[in-house]
Amino acid sequence: MRYGYWMPVFGGWLRNVPDEGMAADWDYAKRLTQASERWGYDLTLIAELNLNDIKGVDQPALDAWSTAAALAAVTERIELMVAVRPNFHHPALFAKAAANIDRISGGRLALNVVSSWWADEARQYGLQFDQHDDRYARTREWLQVVDGLWTEERFSFAGDFYRTEEAICAPKPARRPTVYAGGESEKAKAMIASQCDAYVMHGDPVAAIAPKIADMRARRAAAGGAPMQFGMAAYAIVRDSEAEAQRELERITTVTDLPAGYANFDQWLSGTQLERELKLQEYAVSNRGLRPNLVGTPEQLKERIAEYEAAGLDLLLLQMSPQAEEMERFAVQVMGTA
Repeated sequence: MRYGYWMPVFGGWLRNVPDEGMAADWDYAKRLTQASERWGYDLTLIAELNLNDIKGVDQPALDAWSTAAALAAVTERIELMVAVRPNFHHPALFAKAAANIDRISGGRLALNVVSSWWADEARQYGLQFDQHDDRYARTREWLQVVDGLWTEERFSFAGDFYRTEEAICAPKPARRPTVYAGGESEKAKAMIASQCDAYVMHGDPVAAIAPKIADMRARRAAAGGAPMQFGMAAYAIVRDSEAEAQRELERITTVTDLPAGYANFDQWLSGTQLERELKLQEYAVSNRGLRPNLVGTPEQLKERIAEYEAAGLDLLLLQMSPQAEEMERFAVQVMGTA
């Protein structure tokens, strides 16, 4: 199993805890990422939103791509998986900038391609917001342009969303960045199986994850591509006793009056195609992170992680709070690396 973690670009991951002790600033991001290399983490996922989806839209949120470029220069080993939303980045210009960041990092850049879901954010920034199927049609073209710029000396393209004429990207990436993407609709799965390298999922029990992996493996085989990687989001709480872990779980999920982070709860539900209704308590932690139940003693977490690994999962994308302290504890007690 590879272990990754979400960079706390929003100042944490708990919508109902105002101050988690991890500021949304460059100093914390740098210290956390450098420490995570020492602790043995393989990857950090840097989310991209201009509005703070966790603490409230008026709160600070780090820019994903300038943060990634800076981290590329001050780290040595960790993979930098950076979220990118096609309607926010012209693909030809993006290909040029991302290739340079990959060069700075020595070939450690990866993409997490996200077909945008937040209509209000796009409206505020004056950008196009497509309906569901059009979002994936745009993403298909966007990936074609980016990959073309990265692999061909000159690249021309004429599509419904983008055009290029003999465009050049030099220097090219040190290596072609891995492309991760997630989605639960038929359009999303078809696009990912044919154009991406890895499938990332919201948190779910093993019984729900195993058939998703099997389905995407079959789709990939039908598309004729190389074997895919599979990742999943999860929130982790490790304690010396199960009772301690459950007390921490109760603390982070108790919701009374709705805080600022719940402002777009209804929009998020209506704008995505989730397979099950999202409960209010679950929304306290993003990305269905509590469903994998990585809550308990080190031994319990190791057993549950082994079950996911047996189902074909390659990568855990972890959220914790407070991040630095909990990540070090998890590395020592579960990963055995720190």
